[in-house]
Amino acid sequence: MVDHAPFMKVAIEEARKGLAAGGIPIGSVLVVDGKIIGRGHNQRVQKGSTIRHAEMDCLEETGRLPASTYRRATLYSTLSPCDMCSGAVLLYGISHVVVGENSTFQGPEDYVRSRGVTLEVLNDPECITLMESFIKAQPTLWNEDIGE
Repeated sequence: MVDHAPFMKVAIEEARKGLAAGGIPIGSVLVVDGKIIGRGHNQRVQKGSTIRHAEMDCLEETGRLPASTYRRATLYSTLSPCDMCSGAVLLYGISHVVVGENSTFQGPEDYVRSRGVTLEVLNDPECITLMESFIKAQPTLWNEDIGE
């Protein structure tokens, strides 16, 4: 059984980096064979981007990989991946997703599972507090991020 705590800790560090830079506190890491090979955080605000959610930023920063590597990968995200980020998981065949929390936002988790991806939700209190505090402080920015 894999200990998810060290990898989620790094994803939370990424989320805090994003928040400190004036962005949305969501972080992500990509792990293959027990090693972090990529990391990222939501940078929509910082880069004026429409697509730089944490998972997309992580994949972009990881760079091109062969399909066989993605199939062995686990993507960690502090928040349940949205439709766009879940689509990237499916497109690249990432086999395992570990979510810090899905109480403040839930992406298409059942659909992702129906496509053969193992998806676990940790209900991590630190992830929940980070998002609840941000949503309360920045509701307009949050709604923009989730397309509302």
